Amino acid sequence: MAMRTSAAVAVAVLTLVATAGGAHGATAATAATAATAPKTVQAMQAVQPVRAADACGVLTPGASATAEKAVEAACGQIGVWYTWGGGHGQEPGPTYGQVDPSDPDSAHDPERLGFDCSGLVRYAYARALGGDPLPGNAYHQFRSPRVDRRFTADQGTGPLLPGDLLAWGSGGSVHHIAIYLGAGKMVEARESGTRITVSDVRLGGDYAGAVRIAPATAPGTHSTWGTDVWTHEEPSTGSPRVHRFPGPTGVRIQCQKHAEPVTAEGYTNDAWSYLPEYGSWITNIYVKGAAWLDGVPTCP
Repeated sequence: MAMRTSAAVAVAVLTLVATAGGAHGATAATAATAATAPKTVQAMQAVQPVRAADACGVLTPGASATAEKAVEAACGQIGVWYTWGGGHGQEPGPTYGQVDPSDPDSAHDPERLGFDCSGLVRYAYARALGGDPLPGNAYHQFRSPRVDRRFTADQGTGPLLPGDLLAWGSGGSVHHIAIYLGAGKMVEARESGTRITVSDVRLGGDYAGAVRIAPATAPGTHSTWGTDVWTHEEPSTGSPRVHRFPGPTGVRIQCQKHAEPVTAEGYTNDAWSYLPEYGSWITNIYVKGAAWLDGVPTCP
C-alpha cells in the first residue's frame, strides 16, 4: 500500500511540473520526487495519533499506585495467547492451558503458553501487590476479601477507575473477568483462539458489575487450608452447603463464635468463622491459625 501511494504522489508531481516548466523541469522534478516521496509518506504516518483502541495503559486519572501497577503488568502481556486454565500454576504467571470440552477452539490450548481471564488478573495483581493476592477463578476474585468497593451493573463505567475488575455472570456465578483501563476500555484474556487484547467494555448481556481491589492488605484477612472445604449456611455441618474452596484461599473473617463441635483432620473444635463475602460459615479447623483466632471478634 505504501509503495502505491508513493508512486501516485510521484506521478502527480511530475504531471504538474511538466505542464509548468517543460521536459527539463519534469526530469529534475522526477528525481527530486523519487528521493523525497517515501520520506513524506513515512512522515505522514509518523504524526498520525495512536487510536485509543490500540493503547493499553492507564487511560484516566484517579487510580491507586497499586491499580496502576496492575494495569501496567496486564498490558505487558498484550499479544500473549489466551489459553484455558492458563496462569493457574503454583506461582502467578503464564502456563500451558487445557482443552475445554465445551469449546472446540481450545484444541490447541495445551500447546499455547498464556493466561485465561482470571489467570491474567491473578498475575497482574501479584505483580502489583506481591505474593499471590487473587488466586482462584473469576468467581473467587470477584468475591475476594481483597475487594474494597463494589459497583453494580446499573452504575456502568461512570464510577470506575483503572485497575477495577469487571465481571460477567448471572445467578451468582462469574464466568469472565477483565481489568478496566478507563475511557470505556479494558484489557482481557477473552477466549480460546485469541490473544490478550484491549477491548471496549461490554455492559450488555450478563455484565454483573465491578470491584475495586484494596491497595493494601484488607483487615481480617486469613487463609483456608485443605482441599474441597465447604462453607455452610449456619455454623453446623448439618446446614446446607454454600461454597466449596478447592484449595487454600484467602478469606476475610468478620467474626467467630462457639457452635457445633467438628472433628476433622485429627482436630476437634467448636469455633466457627463467618465469611461476609460468602455469606456463610466455616469451621476454624480449616482456617490457618489458632483454634480460636487471635484478633477476630466474637459474633453477637
